[in-house]
Amino acid sequence: MNQTETGNLIRQFRIANGLTQKQLADRICVSDKAVSKWECGNGCPDVSLLAALADVFGTNVEVLLTGRIDKNEKEKGDMKKIRFYFCPSCGNIVTSAADANVTCCGKTLPALLPRKASESEMLKVESTDGEWYITSGHPMSKTHFIRFVAFVSDSAVMLFRQYPEWDINLTVPMYRAGRLMWFCSECGLFYQDLRPY
Repeated sequence: MNQTETGNLIRQFRIANGLTQKQLADRICVSDKAVSKWECGNGCPDVSLLAALADVFGTNVEVLLTGRIDKNEKEKGDMKKIRFYFCPSCGNIVTSAADANVTCCGKTLPALLPRKASESEMLKVESTDGEWYITSGHPMSKTHFIRFVAFVSDSAVMLFRQYPEWDINLTVPMYRAGRLMWFCSECGLFYQDLRPY
């Protein structure tokens, strides 16, 4: 932890949240002199205070420890660059429209890396009455199954959670081109592109 960088960041967060040094100190049960000391780079908050500071500022402890905010480039509204994250501990599925630091169950989750499905890996897509009807021959056993399917267009995402021993039977409106993505914790994240006929 760099005292000066962390102190500057605490000051930035405090001002952005409209707090005086005294108000911040009261929220985390320290003196305003301690806050002043941190902001001047003459000391750092005790490790036991970092979680409380992160809560007050709406950030995470890692940001306070590094003393900097890594800003994403402005996402340009292209949902096809969406990132999926999967927690193997609890099964949580998280999405982001740009790079993000995602944690769940105490672990940092890496973004899933999609790969284009081969002909044999593709989901089966049929056109019926203005919708795509989607099925799959992928195993759907208790331990090996597709955990989610998503249809991603340039401005929207539809996410369909799947469960063990379920057959995949989904319908998606055929109103625009998009990307069909699906994830199996054993096989990984796949995609195939869809276009209206």
